[in-house]
Amino acid sequence: MVPARSHHSPTFTRTLASAKQTMVFSEILHLAVDSFRANKVRFALTALGMVMGSASVILVVTIGLTGKQYAVNYIQGIGANMITADYQGGGTGTVAADQDYLTKDDLTAVVNQVPGIVAASPMLQMHDRVSFGNGNVKDVLVLGVSPQYKDIRNLVVLSGRFFDQQDAISHSKVAVVTLPFAKNLFGSADAAVNKSFSIKGIPFTIIGIFKERVNTYGQMEIARQTILIPYPVARYFTGTDAVKTLYFSVQDFSDVTRARDDIARVIQSRHRANSVYDVQENAALLTTVEQIANILTMVLLLVSAVTLAVSGVGIMNIMLATVRSRIREIGIRKAVGATYREIQLQFLTEAVLISLSGGVVGTILGLAIPLSARFFLPAELIPISPWSVVISLGTAMLVGILFGTLPATRAAQMDPVEALKYE
Repeated sequence: MVPARSHHSPTFTRTLASAKQTMVFSEILHLAVDSFRANKVRFALTALGMVMGSASVILVVTIGLTGKQYAVNYIQGIGANMITADYQGGGTGTVAADQDYLTKDDLTAVVNQVPGIVAASPMLQMHDRVSFGNGNVKDVLVLGVSPQYKDIRNLVVLSGRFFDQQDAISHSKVAVVTLPFAKNLFGSADAAVNKSFSIKGIPFTIIGIFKERVNTYGQMEIARQTILIPYPVARYFTGTDAVKTLYFSVQDFSDVTRARDDIARVIQSRHRANSVYDVQENAALLTTVEQIANILTMVLLLVSAVTLAVSGVGIMNIMLATVRSRIREIGIRKAVGATYREIQLQFLTEAVLISLSGGVVGTILGLAIPLSARFFLPAELIPISPWSVVISLGTAMLVGILFGTLPATRAAQMDPVEALKYE
């Protein structure tokens, strides 16, 4: 006799099988939830380690990004697009007359030949002793610069104004001074404006008070007691065309490295072959700082990974204990037709749910702290990366899978006959 042909199409058969699989997984999920309800305290304590680990991942990434942002803001405050050129040595002899110093003409040549430069300034440096009254005399740093120096170095004018191109052309005896200088000499910034003092016996009028956008603590050319005067006036004191440093600023941050190489080439072409000039950019420092911040963040993430691993071991131990306490249940399920895969998936689902639940709670807690800090600090100072959430939840799920596989496999491998005999 020929067997009756099935009236169901292949598509219907696949749909039925898919529905069966969906039903099986929903049943497994329901069993896992029932297991958690029956052991709420054990479930909460097991997930606690994952809560701490996931929260630490969010906080570590946030702290790393915050540190990087602070460093970037700091360097950009100094001048991320700034390039400096200094004479290092070389020449035909050891006396000053034989040295191959940089000059104002070098700055003009660079501006004319290197594209992308938006500001440039020479810098002359000298020292003078200024009397602050009552016999109090201090050494003061005097820098001769151009008006564009203010933009290159991101200086902030607190009171008055910075000298302009007309002041430089007319050789005006004007100066802008640091806030400590103004306070020491005249008591306050506002009181110092339009007051006079002498440099090498020549009277200068203070037209402005300035500060660095970020305090470099004397590591750059500006010190606490610093006076800025127009370069043509400063040249009157030195009597030479030689300058200490040339400052440049480019339009686009991406052009800094290219401009640095071009500046070095132009300067070297104008001087002796054995003369050495140091052309530096803050962009390289910015890249280095970002790399250091990334490395530190990765190290801290590895420390957080240890917490997650310890939590995973806890999950595995609890799941092994759960398997031992439910041996008869496993035997009954196998006796009524549960397959190896279904038993394994049941216990693996429980492990992943414990881990993922802890990960969700930890992620919420980890985000709550920096979000709360944004109520008191500017949001841009505390960046929060969406990737930290992805890493936190992804790691939580991975930990559940890795450390839940062994208990799930052990449960699935049990002999149903032996399991039913277990007391």
